[in-house]
Amino acid sequence: MNGEYRLAYDGGEDAFVAFEHVQKSYDGETLVVKDLNLTMPKGEFLTMLGPSGSGKTTCLMMLAGFETATHGEIKLGGVSINNIPPHKRGIGMVFQNYALFPHMTIAENLAFPLEVRKLGKAEREQKVRRALDMVQMGEFGSRRPAQLSGGQQQRVALARALVFEPELVLMDEPLGALDKQLREHMQFEITNLAHDLGITTVYVTHDQTEALTMSDRVAVFNDGRIQQLAPPDELYEAPGNSFVAQFIGENNTLAGRIKSMRGEDVTVELDTGEIVAAKAVNVTGAGERTLVSIRPERVEIDTEKLGPDAQTIRAEVLEFIYMGDIFRTRLRVAGRDDFIIKTRNSPDQRRLKKGEVISIGWLPRDCRALDA
Repeated sequence: MNGEYRLAYDGGEDAFVAFEHVQKSYDGETLVVKDLNLTMPKGEFLTMLGPSGSGKTTCLMMLAGFETATHGEIKLGGVSINNIPPHKRGIGMVFQNYALFPHMTIAENLAFPLEVRKLGKAEREQKVRRALDMVQMGEFGSRRPAQLSGGQQQRVALARALVFEPELVLMDEPLGALDKQLREHMQFEITNLAHDLGITTVYVTHDQTEALTMSDRVAVFNDGRIQQLAPPDELYEAPGNSFVAQFIGENNTLAGRIKSMRGEDVTVELDTGEIVAAKAVNVTGAGERTLVSIRPERVEIDTEKLGPDAQTIRAEVLEFIYMGDIFRTRLRVAGRDDFIIKTRNSPDQRRLKKGEVISIGWLPRDCRALDA
C-alpha cells in the first residue's frame, strides 16, 4: 500500500504484538524499560497502567516508532519493526490533546492520512463517511475542530485513527482532558468499538478504574518492569505483590511476620501481637516479614455471616462517611488508623458511630500475605 507496512498475520500461534527482551535508556546508563517481554493476540484490548515514570508511555512510543529500543526486538505479526519508520507501520494513534488540524474541516482532518497513502478521492470520501458514522459524528464533517466540544473532538481523533483501517491502534491517555461523566461514557464507546471492529488496541493510562473497566488484560508497570499482567478481575482479586495490591483499588495492609506456613496457608503475627490467618502469595517461610492485604469490601461487620472459619479482630470506629450507594468507614485496627471498610447502603445495614468498638471479620482466603 504505497510503501506502508501491512501485516500478513494469519491468526496462528505467533503473537500479533511482541516485545522481546526490550530495554530503553535515554542516557546510556539508566534503564527506563527493563527487559520487557510481552505478547498480545490479535483483537485484544490491553492497557498499560502505572504511575508516572513507570515506563508505560515509553513502551507505547517504541511500539509506535517514535522511540527506538536500546536493546531487544519489537514485532508485529511475527516480523521485526525496529527499523520501520512510524509512518510505514500502519498503526493508528490517539493522543490526549487530539492533535487535530485547526485550519481543516473534520472531513479534511480524516482525509489527511488517506491522502498521505495516496488513495483516490472517491475512496477517501467513502472511508471518511464510514469512520465518522462509526463515532456518531456523520453530520459534523463540514465543521472545524474549534466548533466542537472536547468529547466531539475526541471522537474525531478516534475516527481519524481508524479511517485507514489499521490492524493496531495505540491510545495515550486519550480521555484525560474530559470531565468524569463524559470520560466514563467514552470508555464504553471506545471499548465497544474496538471489540466490534476486532481492532488490536494498546491503551496507556494511570487511571486504574479506566484500566479495569476497558481492558481484556492489564499490564501494571512500575520502575520499568511489568509487575503483573492479568485480566482485570484477577488483578484486583489476586494481586501478585504488594505494589499491585496497593496500586489497584483500595486495599488495607497490616504489617507482621510469618509465624507458621503450610502450603498456601499461613499464620501471621502482626506487629501489635494479633494472630491472623492468610493465604501465602509471595512469601517463603516462617520468620519472614509480610504485609497482610485485605480489600475493604471483603471485611464484614456482622461476623456471624462469615461462618466458623472467619478471622475476627477488634476495631475502633474513627470516621463514618455516607457516600450514597455505599457507607465508607475508617477504623483503627492493629495500630493502623487507615483501615477502611465499605458496606452497601441497604435498609438493614448498620450505620457505625465514631468511638464505637466492634469486631470485624473476613475469610482467610480473602486475606493475602504479600512481600513486605
